[in-house]
Amino acid sequence: MAKALAALIIALCLAFPAAAAQSKTDTKKPVRPEWAELTPAQQKVLAPLQPEWKDLDATRRKKWVTIADRYPKMKPEEQQRLQKRMADWVKLTPEQRQAARKKYQAVQKLPPEKRREVAAQWQRYQRSLAQQPHFSPSDPPAPPDPHGAESATATADSAPAAGKPAAGPATAENSATHPQ
Repeated sequence: MAKALAALIIALCLAFPAAAAQSKTDTKKPVRPEWAELTPAQQKVLAPLQPEWKDLDATRRKKWVTIADRYPKMKPEEQQRLQKRMADWVKLTPEQRQAARKKYQAVQKLPPEKRREVAAQWQRYQRSLAQQPHFSPSDPPAPPDPHGAESATATADSAPAAGKPAAGPATAENSATHPQ
């Protein structure tokens, strides 16, 4: 009888904290800051993110607000890059965003020497794209050629070489524009 009573007490002790935790998650507070709580300057900088601001968690919102606050101090080319990256980010599917986050986190875990190597590979890849006047890194892929095999070799020539990273390296510059 004493064992059954002890088991019951232990079960109740374990159940009540779990129930209390569940009730706390059921009464969620609104995630701050709301879009309307941002300053006009922050709203202007973060305008590409407005359609999905309501879906961002508090951590990501705070990171974006921090970036928006640093925006006036950025060089014009950094500002343009940030605006383009935000616009590109909004266009990604949730799966593509998750893949980008995982890739970023994987690169962050690399030793510094390996990260520099990845960054160098990425820069070489970007330069090779810049040397192709008909192709820009932001251009969408070309539609399939109805003429068949002739275009397959041209497509293979313009594709990134094996071993090249599919996304930019995790650098201090990228971490400022790609909050996790």
